[in-house]
Amino acid sequence: MARLKGVTITLIVHEPTGSVDGFGAPICADVETPIENVLIAPVSSEDIVHQLELTGKRAVYSLAIPKSDEHDWTDAEVRFFGQRWRVIGTPLEGIEPLIPLDWNRKVMVERYE
Repeated sequence: MARLKGVTITLIVHEPTGSVDGFGAPICADVETPIENVLIAPVSSEDIVHQLELTGKRAVYSLAIPKSDEHDWTDAEVRFFGQRWRVIGTPLEGIEPLIPLDWNRKVMVERYE
């Protein structure tokens, strides 16, 4: 029996640099973090319609995040397939001990340029 294995994607985290701009807002730098073993699947047409109705955003892919990952995925940016994507909303998370595979969180992404 073949095992499921995900791909490595890049999570882009905005971290403050310690300086501020002319308006007093902190200046942030993009820090890229590789995340291994992420499953990527196209979303169903039903999910696209629901996301459009709820958020006004068009979901393209669904990502399954490994249980070992501790990053904040809420409205995060990711890079895979040579393109940049933005997470729509907050991750859906299952109860870890009740899920037999390596993934317990799911996020949907939209194309981001």
